[in-house]
Amino acid sequence: MAIILASGSPRRRELMALITPDYRVETSDVDESGITAADPASLVQALARAKCMAVAQHHPEDVVIGCDTVVDCGGEVFGKPRDAADARRMLRALSGRTHAVHTGVCVARGGRTECFADTCRVTFFPIGEADLEAYIASAEPYDKAGGYAIQGHAAVWIDRLEGDYYTIMGFPVSRVARTLAGF
Repeated sequence: MAIILASGSPRRRELMALITPDYRVETSDVDESGITAADPASLVQALARAKCMAVAQHHPEDVVIGCDTVVDCGGEVFGKPRDAADARRMLRALSGRTHAVHTGVCVARGGRTECFADTCRVTFFPIGEADLEAYIASAEPYDKAGGYAIQGHAAVWIDRLEGDYYTIMGFPVSRVARTLAGF
């Protein structure tokens, strides 16, 4: 039995290595645009499940882990910004406010599937306009939900966190480890 991480995220790969170095990566080709749900936490579970099952169908004897992360700002879902204007819009909306980061995880092997969403509440200090523009000019915001990397420059904007720091990075390590132990 192998463990397969159905994600190309470098952050998820690093965090998966905290659980075990013995895994491999196989990304899915799921079209996320057609997946909807009643709320952001349900959406990340549905997206994680779709990614997991797309890979698991080819590896029924292996354990497959799919993940997805979104930022929930007052009920509006922020995925990865499309461009600088979208990153600017997201970061201005998050500035000086509390938002939720939801990471969905789905683990499957054979006919067994277990999915969950983990949530961390994040409060930002107000972001200065010059800092925001410098951040947008960097490469950092463009492949992250909500347009920021908690482990990068956005760390200077954090007022407080309520929940698992690793959920913000897209991989709630302790919950994944406990779920894997049951497989």
